[in-house]
Amino acid sequence: MSKQNTVFKEGYNGCLRLLKDIDQLPSEPELGTKLGISRTTVRAILSALEEKGLIEWTKRSKTVLRKPVKGDYFPDEETDSLSEIIERSFMQRILAGGAQPGMQINELELARDIGVGTSSVREFLIRFSRFGLIEKRKNSHWVLKGFTRSFALELFEIREIFELRSAIAFVNLPDDHPAIQELDVLEADHIALLRDIDTRYLDFSELDERFHRMIHSASRNRFVIDFYDVIAMVFHYHYQWKKVNERARNAKALEEHLAYINALRSRDAGKVDIACRNHLRSARETLLQSMPAEESLSDITET
Repeated sequence: MSKQNTVFKEGYNGCLRLLKDIDQLPSEPELGTKLGISRTTVRAILSALEEKGLIEWTKRSKTVLRKPVKGDYFPDEETDSLSEIIERSFMQRILAGGAQPGMQINELELARDIGVGTSSVREFLIRFSRFGLIEKRKNSHWVLKGFTRSFALELFEIREIFELRSAIAFVNLPDDHPAIQELDVLEADHIALLRDIDTRYLDFSELDERFHRMIHSASRNRFVIDFYDVIAMVFHYHYQWKKVNERARNAKALEEHLAYINALRSRDAGKVDIACRNHLRSARETLLQSMPAEESLSDITET
C-alpha cells in the first residue's frame, strides 16, 4: 500500500467520523487542518464521499446526505495513524539520503511527498528536535544532527530498561491480543529475509524497527511507546555509519530475533528475559563498533 493511499484511507475514515455529528462539512482548508492532510487529499476524499452518496458537494457547500455506517469505513488493518505515516516516511527519507550529519530536511517537501498538511509534519519534527536530533533553520528547513558516543550509550541504557519491561509485559498479554498473531507474520518475514540475505540484507533495518516496535507496544505505556520513535531513529541511523560486515551483522541479528520470537511465543518469562538480554548485548556491541571512536558526530559545520 502506498503512503498516499494510506493517508487517503486514514483521512477518509476521519472525515466519516466528522459526518456523524454535523450537517455541513467545513471548508477545504478547515478540513485539511482538522484531519492533518493536504488540500489535494481533501478533494479526493470529498469526491469519494460524493460518489458514495454520503454528501452533496456543490462548490463551497458540502451537505451531509446520510450518516456513515460501519461498511463505509476502511478496515483498521488498512490504515495507520497519521503520526505513524509521517514517521515511516521521515525514516525512509533519512535512510535513503545516507543519514549524514548536516543533511537538510524541508518540511514542505516532506508534507507534499506524504500527502499530509505541513502543520502535522512540523509537529512531528518539533517532537524530535527536543532531543537534539534535528535542528530548526530558516524557511521551513531542518538539519539532521549527529550523535555523540555518550548520547548513544545513554539512550541505549533507556532502551534496555524499556525493552526488558516490555518483553516481560508481552508474556502477560491475553491470547487473543493482535501482537500474538503478529509474531507469526514477523517470524515468516524474518525467515524469508534470512533465506535471501545475500541480496536483501539492506531490508533488515525496516524489519528490525517493526519487530522492536511490536515488543515496545506490549508495554501499553504511552511514554515507552512514544519514546521508541527516538530509539528507532538512533538504532537505524547507526547502521549508516559503518557498513563493514553489514550482511553478516544483519544475518546474526535475524537469527537472534528468531530465537527471541520463539521465547515470546513460549510465554515463559525466564526464556524471554534471556533472549532479550542476549539480543540487547549484541545490539550494544554493534552500536559501538559502528560508531567512530573519537569523532563527535554532532560537531557539524553550521550552514
